[in-house]
Formats: sequence, structure tokens, C-alpha cells
Amino acid sequence: MRILGIDVGDRTIGMAISDPLGFTAQGIGTIRRKNEEFDINELKKICDEYKVEKILCGLPKNMNGTVGPQSEKVLQFCEVIKEKLNLEIVMWDERLTTVAAHRAMLEADMSRAKRKKIVDKVAATYILQGYLDSL
Repeated sequence: MRILGIDVGDRTIGMAISDPLGFTAQGIGTIRRKNEEFDINELKKICDEYKVEKILCGLPKNMNGTVGPQSEKVLQFCEVIKEKLNLEIVMWDERLTTVAAHRAMLEADMSRAKRKKIVDKVAATYILQGYLDSL
């Protein structure tokens, strides 16, 4: 079963896909957000291409575990995904995944420009790998 991990932001959606056996996560790209219809169509293309059966979405909780305004936006978008794509959606606490992604890229001595381009994809990979490891 293939699982698509997504990191939903205001400007981009980072994406990672699991291997068919559900052991590893691999970053597959970023969607530059335009509008809801475009975003959903792009996600549908990916889901069709990889035969995705479940979507794992990072939920950006506050450090104290509460749900803030950004989390509300993500939850609303996930309702639209669920309605339009008819796939199971699992929410996953994504606190500090972007920080971990930045740290890993800094350790790899990656330039700021490169980091900016792929941080969402790397964060989605961390989110999905954390979920797969929990299984």
C-alpha cells in the first residue's frame, strides 16, 4: 500500500511517497500552490501516478499541543482532499519536522537557495518516515 505524505503550507505542499511495502519514505517534489482546484488536481495526478491508498498530512500543532490558525487551515484543506479524492486521510503531528529538515540540510552543507527549494519536500519525508516507523 502506497502512502502519500504531505506538508501543507500557505505557498507550497511538500510531498513524499512510501515504498510499496511501507518501510521507507522518499521525497517526490513540491506543489507551488495557486488555488484550491489547482492544488487538488496536482495531488490527484500524484495519487493516480503512484496508486496512493492513503494520505498522511502533517498537522502543525503549537508546541503546547494545541491547534492554532495554521492547523485549522490544514484541517479544512484536508476535508476538501477527502471529499474530492475519496482517500483516507491521517493527520500526523509535525512539530519540529521543518527544523529537523533544515538541520539535516545544514549538516549536508547545502546552500540557502537549495534549502529553500526543497525544505517542504524534506519535511514531508520526515513526516511520512515518522509515521511509517510508528507502524
